[in-house]
Amino acid sequence: MFRYFKLKEFDCRETGENEMESRFIALLDTLRYDCGFPFVIKSGYRSPDHSEEVVKDKPGMHTEGLAADIKISGGVQRYALVEAAIQHGFTGIGVAKTFVHVDLREGPIVMWVYS
Repeated sequence: MFRYFKLKEFDCRETGENEMESRFIALLDTLRYDCGFPFVIKSGYRSPDHSEEVVKDKPGMHTEGLAADIKISGGVQRYALVEAAIQHGFTGIGVAKTFVHVDLREGPIVMWVYS
């Protein structure tokens, strides 16, 4: 169904559930093609019962099947991924040392850095 991904890669790491949106994975597939380097999914779907979600006031985009954290190795990949994600219409982009978060939230683009 997708060129670069298997749906299983997006399973919740704690519950095994997976309610990823196909349109999100299809866009991620295109992003991966344009970046030209492999994407390792650190986190895809998260159940609302996932330990990182239950502590939030409102569950995040991972619980909607519209987010993924992609492992990166260095500044060149980080920059390429962020630049391409903006061009492809991802509206939530979080930058960390070892991964980049992308999502399709409603509204204007939002970008943040993890501390």
